[in-house]
Amino acid sequence: MRIKSPKDFWAGLMFIAFGLAAMIIALMNYQFGTSVRMGPGYFPAVLGGLMVFLGTVITATSLAIEGPKVPRLNFRPLLLVLTACVAYGYLIKPAGLVVATIALVFVSALGGHEFKWKEVSVLALLLIVFSVVVFVKGLTLPFPLWPEVFE
Repeated sequence: MRIKSPKDFWAGLMFIAFGLAAMIIALMNYQFGTSVRMGPGYFPAVLGGLMVFLGTVITATSLAIEGPKVPRLNFRPLLLVLTACVAYGYLIKPAGLVVATIALVFVSALGGHEFKWKEVSVLALLLIVFSVVVFVKGLTLPFPLWPEVFE
């Protein structure tokens, strides 16, 4: 038996692995309940089962249909996006929502194929406005907007 679509094959196995892990963790640690009276383990177990089913279908089709090979892993975008998320987490309290969001957007954008200052600046501005309106004003979350020296 030959794998005709390696990308789909490995994606299917990943779905199966994550689905089985979700099912095992949910069934071992939480009450399942019934369809009428769902317990805390019901949703993760059912979702894990759906992931296993989807992974099985994807893996089976990878053996029958030609598809692309697995591309070479590029670490630069992965590391920059991870760095941006960690920086956001560390900056949100001392530097404020505005500075942390700017850092998040600009560092993440450096991981892309193209970096255009104007586009990234507009994206950062829109994300700041959205975050302030939704999280600070709408949900009244206690995020500082600016560094403490400005307040």
